[in-house]
Amino acid sequence: MFQSIEQCTNFIFQLKASQYKGEPLQSAKMILNALGNPEKENKFIHFAGSNGKGSTLNATREILMAHGLTVGAFISPHLERANERVTINKNQISDEDFLNIANQLSEVIKEKLDGKFPSFFEFMTLLALQYFAEQQVDVVLLETGIGGRLDSTNVVIPEVSVITTISLEHTDMLGESYGEIAAEKAGIIKAMKPVVVGVKNKEALSVIKEAAIQLHAPIYLINEQFYIENNKKSNFNYVSDINISNITMAMVGEHQKENAALAITAVKLFLPSVDEKKVKQALQEAKWDGRFERVTGNIILDGAHNSEGTMALVETIKEVAPHHKVKFIYAALQDKDHALSIELMDKFAAEMHFTQINLPRAATANQLFEQSNHAKKFMNPNWQQLIETEKANLAEDELLVITGSLYFIAEVRSLFVKKGWIS
Repeated sequence: MFQSIEQCTNFIFQLKASQYKGEPLQSAKMILNALGNPEKENKFIHFAGSNGKGSTLNATREILMAHGLTVGAFISPHLERANERVTINKNQISDEDFLNIANQLSEVIKEKLDGKFPSFFEFMTLLALQYFAEQQVDVVLLETGIGGRLDSTNVVIPEVSVITTISLEHTDMLGESYGEIAAEKAGIIKAMKPVVVGVKNKEALSVIKEAAIQLHAPIYLINEQFYIENNKKSNFNYVSDINISNITMAMVGEHQKENAALAITAVKLFLPSVDEKKVKQALQEAKWDGRFERVTGNIILDGAHNSEGTMALVETIKEVAPHHKVKFIYAALQDKDHALSIELMDKFAAEMHFTQINLPRAATANQLFEQSNHAKKFMNPNWQQLIETEKANLAEDELLVITGSLYFIAEVRSLFVKKGWIS
């Protein structure tokens, strides 16, 4: 039995890879069955994608809340504490509820899996599903961890599935081509249930369309069944069988408008009727920590963890700060395509700074540094020291962009909160 939230989270954080070696999702299904199948107690909207699934989920949540629904959400990663991953109407699960359910799960794992715990992410998925069932929410928004087909969240039958984008990421697990990765993400599509798709890569899109056809799942594609029109800096029009004009976004960047359009479409498929004013108000309030988050001074935090995210980041900087000199601080995990991300930043940056985080899967500062061809590139393995130095010396016409792994952004954001640079 876990006696405190600290004891509990310290234990589950070290569950890096599943010790249970049965069939994919078998351990999750066994545990859920022992709990009385809590995943059958709620309605779900399921989100997968290489980029944008968190922002799309967040926009969906805001719209559903504006319509008066009680909305559970399971997201990853967390920025400061594990409770952030499990929320109802943006309120985190309490330490008491977290601990009670963790202890329930532990007892089942001891009995059904001979004490062999699944991975941290799977454990958190099961905890979230049990919590949402107990709380009787109106809808649960689930974000996949990696992939989709074998992801532990894929134990549910959602009312709507959403696939945002496909990039070449986690190639050691998901496949080496856009088509192979798309097949894994398309694993969340369910028979006769609609899927909303923001994917534009032709190879990936072909695979997703075929999966939808095979499952008789209605498919809603951006630029086919719904569109963005009158796309200006601060607002856009959503066009489909319902039209919503002059939508103003809290989030900046062209990609965030597309995420918002995906969210509107998902909500439209879930709700019998959608109120235009409530949609517009919700999207004015839909902010997402660590995603182009402007903090103290001219500093931006952005979890651009792959090349597609980096491209969106660069384009957004060009849009909102065209006259600033940009300094990047970058740290990443080993399982990403650093070369293309670094190349994109090299072309745009005034300076490149490379660092590292204390994770087993983290790339070293030197590994990243060696991939850069920038004339002004620097390396400091101590990310805290690097950030404090660059922050102190930042000129008025300079922008410091801290980016890379979301785990890195989580560490940085915790430092900023501790120092009072973020309220």
